[in-house]
Parts: sequence; structure tokens; C-alpha cells
Amino acid sequence: MHPLTYKSAGVDLELYDQAMARLPALMKKTHTPRVMPLADGFAGLLRLNATAKPGTAAYADPVLVSGTDGVGTKLKVAQLAKRYNTVGIDLVAMSVNDCLCLGAEPLLFLDYLALDKDDPDRIAQLVEGVSEGCVQAGAALLGGETAIMPDLYAPGDFDMAGFCVAVAERSQLIDGSTIRPGDIAIGLASSGFHSNGYSLVRKAVFEHAKLTFDTMVPQLGKTVGDALLEPTQIYVKTILSLLKTAAPRTQVTGLAHITGGGLHDNIERILPADCHLVIDRKSWPVPPLFRWLQELGSIDREEMFHVFNMGIGFVVIVRPDAADAVRKHLSDAKVAHWTIGEMQSADKRGVELVG
Repeated sequence: MHPLTYKSAGVDLELYDQAMARLPALMKKTHTPRVMPLADGFAGLLRLNATAKPGTAAYADPVLVSGTDGVGTKLKVAQLAKRYNTVGIDLVAMSVNDCLCLGAEPLLFLDYLALDKDDPDRIAQLVEGVSEGCVQAGAALLGGETAIMPDLYAPGDFDMAGFCVAVAERSQLIDGSTIRPGDIAIGLASSGFHSNGYSLVRKAVFEHAKLTFDTMVPQLGKTVGDALLEPTQIYVKTILSLLKTAAPRTQVTGLAHITGGGLHDNIERILPADCHLVIDRKSWPVPPLFRWLQELGSIDREEMFHVFNMGIGFVVIVRPDAADAVRKHLSDAKVAHWTIGEMQSADKRGVELVG
């Protein structure tokens, strides 16, 4: 009988070391002036105020804002397509966009990968996406964990989770409490399905319509695989630059990341008790991607609006006298956007989609 080893149990430490050797360069490209060097540390270090770079934001009364999320079953699409370098962007986006809803600047991001076996190429591709997402968000990829668990994950399976820490000035936190009747809702374009509703997407595309990843979709001008793996839009730089020109709480009164639950559920959660937002669904063009999926799966229109962002990935609520300036800022930044609704007074908070 041969003696047992870790490798015979399914974990190859030599392959693991090969994978880990690829990651420091991907992390290094995300490091901001706040990061403090710490070779081979058990954790990462980051300075909040004073940094080596003059002009980096400092805070008088800083509040830490945190969020965590995963990618969901969009990972199954990446797994089946064997294309792993984009879902890490989704992972970062889902957490940093949530923290952004309080007007917070992302500071750092941590990722957790769990796989069925040691696979340096797959691990490197996954972290490549995380690194790119952190660059887009201005967050430092400060560390992470890669777990090899052959008894928990079937061959080819993997999972990803992430954790963001952000910061905001306490006096400038945007929590929706200053929203008033008359405020205007401006919707920013999404890049596609983002990372929500993929159980329904996969069922419609692969089970119902029997399409493959290589199937060309004429109305989209791309393959099924390219359409489904389009990364989630990261709104951090757009919104933070806007907040430097429009006063938080007095001009920009609410921010909402449109994820599962669509426009209704995600905006309603930030509204005061006496505010009712009426959204005109004819005020923006629903992208062809969503119409294609709806027809492909014979999905009811209301179900589409409840599950997906329908082309609006982030919503900014502003005072009416600041709306023109906000729209101009977004136009100058070449960010597609539309005025999608207006706040009304009500006995009970809510969101109504009309049109």
C-alpha cells in the first residue's frame, strides 16, 4: 500500500505554487498610493489618510463602507465556454457598485476562489479579471485566498466571492434620506445583463432555444458567448467625478445599483417613506440584447423588468435644479444616460413603472 500524500488526495502543491507565482504582478497593477508594502505578509496594509502621493483624498470623519458579493450562475457560462478572464470584472463590479451607492470611494478588494483542482492557467485568468476590475474601480487588490477542494467541487466547477472596503466622509454619505418629491431620476446605461438573472438566461438560451456559445446572433452582431460574458459596467469613476461637481445630499440625493429585482426593488429600498418614484419605461431604448432574450424564451415583459436591469445599470437621483448640470457632466464624460422618472409625494414609498 502506497503512503498517502496531499497530491493523492487531490491537491498538488507544486501546481498551486505555480499558480500563486502568477498573481503578484496582477495585484501590483492595482496598487494605489494608499497601499503599504508588506512582502509575504499574512494580510495587506493600506493607509487611509496620509499617503506617499500628495492630493490623495483625506477624510476628516471617515466612515468605512463594506460590501460582499459573488458572480452567481454567470460562472456556469464561463465554465462551459472555458473563458475565465472576464467574470473577475463582474465580481469586483457587484461589490464596488453597491458601496458606491453611499457615495463611497473604493479602497481595497479581496477575492476568494474555490476550485476542484490546482489549475494555474484558470486561476491566472480569473484573477486577471479581478485585477482589471480593480483598476477600473480604483481599488487595490490587497489580497485573496485560493482554495482547492476536490471533494466539494465537481470536475471543472469553481466559485468566486469578493469583498470591498470603501470610505466616505460622514457628512457626505448618500443614503436616500434627503430625497424629496420633485427630484429627478437619471438612469445610466448598463453594458448588458451584468451579473443577474443568469439562471433564467441559461435556461432560455441553452435549454429552451438550444443555442451554443458559437451561435452568431445577427441582431446583436456577436456570438452568444460574447453577449453573455460581457462584463458588468463599473460606475465608480463616473459617479465619484460627478460627486466632485454636484454636492452630495443637497444636489445628488440618491444612488442605486440596479441588480436583481430590477429598477423597482433596487430604487425602492433607498426612498423615504413619503416618496413615490414614477418611471417612464419609454424614456430610454431597451437594448436589443434584452429584446432578443425575451423573444427567445417567450418571457413576459413584467418578468423581464423584475429580473433584469433592462438597459439601466445605475440610477442617480438629483434635485430638479441640478439635473441639467448632472446631465451635462455625464454627456461630457460620454456616459449614455436618460431622464427616466420623477419623484412624487405619497403616503407610502414605492416605485411605479409606467409606459
